[in-house]
Amino acid sequence: MADPAANAQLNQRTALESRPSSNKAVVVGLYGVPGAGKTFLLDQLKQESEQNHFAFYEGSKMIATVVPGGLGAFQNLEEQEKVRWRQLAIDTIGKRCAESGQVAVVAGHFMFWPEEEEAGCLVYTQNDLATFTHILYLEVPAEVVVRRRLDDTNRYRPLISITHLHKWQQAEISQLRLLCRDHGILFSLVSPQPTLLNKVSTQLRDFSLHTEEHNLSQVEKMLDKALIPSQSQLETVLVMDADRTLTAQDTGALFWKRFSSSRRQSNEDCPLKTLFSSRLGYSYNAFRQATLLYEEMADDQDFDTICQDVASMVTLYPEFVSLLQIVAEKEHVCAVIVTCGLRRVWEKVLERYGLSMRVKVIGGGRIADSIVVTAAVKAAVVARLRDVHQMYVWAFGDSPLDLEMLGKADQAVVVVGDEEKRSKTMDAALANAIDNDGLQARQFVLPSDAAPRLDTIKLPLILLTEQQTIDSVLCRRNRHAHIPILHATNKNGAKLLMTPMRDAKIAGPVLRKAHCNVGWYLATEFLADVIGIEEYLIPHVQGHDTTGHRFFQEKQTSIVALMRGGEPMALGVSKALPLATFVHAGRPNDIMNHHLQGQCTMVLVDSVVNSGKTVVRFVQHIRNLHATIQIVVIAGVVQAESILRGRLAQVLACDAKLSLIALRVSENKFAGRGTTDTGNRLFNTTHLS
Repeated sequence: MADPAANAQLNQRTALESRPSSNKAVVVGLYGVPGAGKTFLLDQLKQESEQNHFAFYEGSKMIATVVPGGLGAFQNLEEQEKVRWRQLAIDTIGKRCAESGQVAVVAGHFMFWPEEEEAGCLVYTQNDLATFTHILYLEVPAEVVVRRRLDDTNRYRPLISITHLHKWQQAEISQLRLLCRDHGILFSLVSPQPTLLNKVSTQLRDFSLHTEEHNLSQVEKMLDKALIPSQSQLETVLVMDADRTLTAQDTGALFWKRFSSSRRQSNEDCPLKTLFSSRLGYSYNAFRQATLLYEEMADDQDFDTICQDVASMVTLYPEFVSLLQIVAEKEHVCAVIVTCGLRRVWEKVLERYGLSMRVKVIGGGRIADSIVVTAAVKAAVVARLRDVHQMYVWAFGDSPLDLEMLGKADQAVVVVGDEEKRSKTMDAALANAIDNDGLQARQFVLPSDAAPRLDTIKLPLILLTEQQTIDSVLCRRNRHAHIPILHATNKNGAKLLMTPMRDAKIAGPVLRKAHCNVGWYLATEFLADVIGIEEYLIPHVQGHDTTGHRFFQEKQTSIVALMRGGEPMALGVSKALPLATFVHAGRPNDIMNHHLQGQCTMVLVDSVVNSGKTVVRFVQHIRNLHATIQIVVIAGVVQAESILRGRLAQVLACDAKLSLIALRVSENKFAGRGTTDTGNRLFNTTHLS
């Protein structure tokens, strides 16, 4: 049954406000029914905390400070006037702390509820909701509060029954939870215990430090530390989501079920489900709130016990166990679990399977973990592995929270579980990521007879048990080695061919013809050596047959012009391979399955390769469709950096069936734009730039 004050509270709820952490003071509300011990705790915190970092306020004293005539005058005001002065008091606190950089802790009241009244009188204001970033609520047993009120000789406290005080307390807790979620305020219950002062002090220190930026920096430190032992040998990292990816189970739901069972509570909805269904969604604040929920549920010892029980219930997919066991034996490959769930549960799961020494877990669940894992954090982990540590990354995930991470990886695998348990929102989000964000991924279906997501053309199937897949994961990438390519940089013929391409006075048809000539030259000079030639009979001018030569399996070769700058050079390649299929592609998804069916070689042609990112995306897309087809990249100019240390270098080192041919390798890092862009020069569109 709803509390009588609920309707009044619902009328005051407002839309979720944006709370920019960079310029908003941290202001922590300390609430509880009268007699819960707020003032006593506030005094203890004053003595224990750094005075230059924290500022402590008693709400009623602050009101007395701002109201002419003090608290006595305030109490004689009409209710509307009281609201105005309460708002001024909290605004003053917020302004002071914004200017000083201190963290404010404010003890105050949420409602007053005389026992003879049907409903409580709410005394919070909208300014409170706009100012507070966190609220701690002292949940003291009603019988303890009643005893304290009777023993308090310093102030008058009217008699109140235990039953009514408990109802008052529960009304405040339920309404504050809703209000806090609607306004992006982190909320937590704290209970009286010998370690209460230490627990609240720890929470306040955490509140003072924790921002999204701080969170990410902590994750990066953990990642770097995890890689240190094998940094020199490491080449490939497998980044894996945990729940519903490595197992069909959800350890968060299992934790709550086990907790409810241990407290003999009814099987109510998992609070995490309620939280993530709120306006907070799956935001940074939502995951921070989840951490506070776990802190509420159990102390460190009980939390660890429940984590152990949950871990004992978890069964990993055998396919992943096998893959992780193989990876654990290699020095150049490692796996990292990055989970939005409970770090402690997953460490214990890995211990059960004998994998904890080689597979590290990045996750949260407790304030002591110092982090939360969000979708953005997962993506940042993959980006750091690739861009800072120069690793080749495989990413595995099952839900929309994993899509950004999958999009950053070299190889993305969507784990598709049983239809009844899989994410219901993933199909639409996945289709959008593929169609609009350029995601190139494959899907691993578990169990094998489950229906795949989308279709197997848009999202091809992969089997982790296939030797070809395992070899691809384990292959040496020689990331520090120089990658040899076929190029004509120092050849006299190449110098003649590249002159019109570099001449700023030449554009339009003349420049397109120059590119076409380069395409023909690179095909006859280098491509013939890469894919080989074959003999066939031709009529001789003297009237008899003789032996001629053409490219090996020329009809089973596709020339792909990377639009638009690659088309003129691709036409030159096509002149050398007149039997080959010609394909235009503006983006990787333009290459379909039917372009590869029955083909042996794909020749990707572009005028210039700068960072190599575009070429890598095309190569990865083709590999998703066809794991073994030969791929040759032809370009007029390739920047040296891209084939020494960039992503293209890593892909070339790994893929034995990938080759690169260039007219010239350039040390110049200049990338054309506007009037100097090669595409604009080729098609006389420099005036449109």
